Amino acid sequence: MASMSFSLSRFSKLASKTTLSPDFDHSPRRTFLPPNRVSLKISSAIDSEPDLSVTVNGLKMPNPFVIGSGPPGTNYTVMKRAFDEGWGGVIAKTVSLDASKVINVTPRYARLRTGTAKTDVIGWQNIELISDRPLETMLKEFKQLKQEYPDRILIASIMEEYSKTGWEELIDRVEQTGVDALEINFSCPHGMPERRMGAAVGQDCALLEEVCGWVNAKATVPVWAKMTPNITDITEPARVSLKSGCEGISAINTIMSVMGIDLKTLHPEPCVEGYSTPGGYSYKAVRPIALAKVMNIAKMMKSEFGEKGCSLSGIGGVETGYDAAEFILLGSNTVQVCTGVMVHGYGHVKTLCAELQDFMKQHNFSTIEDFRGHSLQYFTTHTDLVRRQKEAIEQRKAERRGLKSDKDWTGDGFVKETESMVSN
Repeated sequence: MASMSFSLSRFSKLASKTTLSPDFDHSPRRTFLPPNRVSLKISSAIDSEPDLSVTVNGLKMPNPFVIGSGPPGTNYTVMKRAFDEGWGGVIAKTVSLDASKVINVTPRYARLRTGTAKTDVIGWQNIELISDRPLETMLKEFKQLKQEYPDRILIASIMEEYSKTGWEELIDRVEQTGVDALEINFSCPHGMPERRMGAAVGQDCALLEEVCGWVNAKATVPVWAKMTPNITDITEPARVSLKSGCEGISAINTIMSVMGIDLKTLHPEPCVEGYSTPGGYSYKAVRPIALAKVMNIAKMMKSEFGEKGCSLSGIGGVETGYDAAEFILLGSNTVQVCTGVMVHGYGHVKTLCAELQDFMKQHNFSTIEDFRGHSLQYFTTHTDLVRRQKEAIEQRKAERRGLKSDKDWTGDGFVKETESMVSN
């Protein structure tokens, strides 16, 4: 296991700039009732709007909504649009040292529908690779964005071949642009696994530990490790990443999938010259899987890294502010949206913020920290569920049987206590 000195060394460099986020607080603050997604009423009794701002690893954002790495963060124009529309942060499309090796095909997307309307799309598959733009071009645009939006959070997503010097060079060049943090892509499910990139690293904890060691020894800004869901136990690579010095975890990346077969042509989708390849699955249909992965990571982080200020960025099928609330209730500090932007556009962040504030008003939450991680306490083992239900049934039976002794009579409940012992 890599030495924690990586994290401590970089923390000393960041101390003057960053303040680590407070630990999860899972204490029950109030009786919690799940929101009704169909119709939520806004209470007129609350005059002030709930505060959506968050501070994560010292990074201050106006709201927890972050553009996820992918097409919505592929160049200066679209990232500028994201900032102008009000996104809390932007994670650029993944870059590497040699973009000439990245060759995309078209078509490279396929959708899963339940009908013909736009709203009937529930799943989205892509076979797109990382950025095919020259690194120098992307770096120039990162620098320009930070000059124009110095108070906004720009995070660079990076991925490199299995080379210590290559990772060190990439980190050095990217950090010189002034980006606020790094997200390490250990999770891209397709493309270049033979070069030990993406999920090829995230699925091998020994390799992950080594690469995390290189990254955290070099980086001087917060580092988030992006996890692949294509693994048996996602807490294992998350644990390795945090122990190796990463300040945060992002989860989940897309799920390896085959979108389907066209029953007329008998060819798979997306179809490129009659052929296809498995790709990453995202959007609404993956949310239950993402929630489970985030819950497992959050519980592990609370148990093993509770006082270290580690952060969690939830990803997977977020389309509404109410979806985001679920991720935050399971411990996420921020919530990333990628496919949702491709479907609804950059202005969708305003709807997301309004819906999240609507949820918060329903429960009198003033800040994100008021409810972050609240629902983790309600997850347990199946064995414990059986025990709890058995005890509850016994209790209900006891109540129906009435009082066990004369000493149990009370003045306030006398009539009900009498009725509990009447047989007809």
